[in-house]
Amino acid sequence: MNELSPIIKRPVEHIDLVKYAGASGDFNEIHTVSHTTREKGYSDVIAHGMFLMGWATQAIMEWFPHRRFHVFKVRFQAVTHPGTALTIKGNLETNDNGEVEIVDSKGDIKLIGYFELKRE
Repeated sequence: MNELSPIIKRPVEHIDLVKYAGASGDFNEIHTVSHTTREKGYSDVIAHGMFLMGWATQAIMEWFPHRRFHVFKVRFQAVTHPGTALTIKGNLETNDNGEVEIVDSKGDIKLIGYFELKRE
């Protein structure tokens, strides 16, 4: 298994989630309205899972710019709040498939995934 170069992302910002809500059509207040989210027992708004999946996709495309996705599956492991700095890590198991994970600065896993690529 070959470890891929980690990609360090800037901290997630609240405005990122508002923009993503507009782009995706997911206006669930848990992602954009702090006081509503606190009423539900969370410390702040929660990043959309698909927002994180987008960052994972971007990382895979950065690692393999001349490849296409054949399969991409993820599991969301923990919530992500604004201000959280994330690192995207990956491993290539064979020439065509591997794993990706997103972790915070404490090492808590936010997303894990599996991908298979095709050559162009």
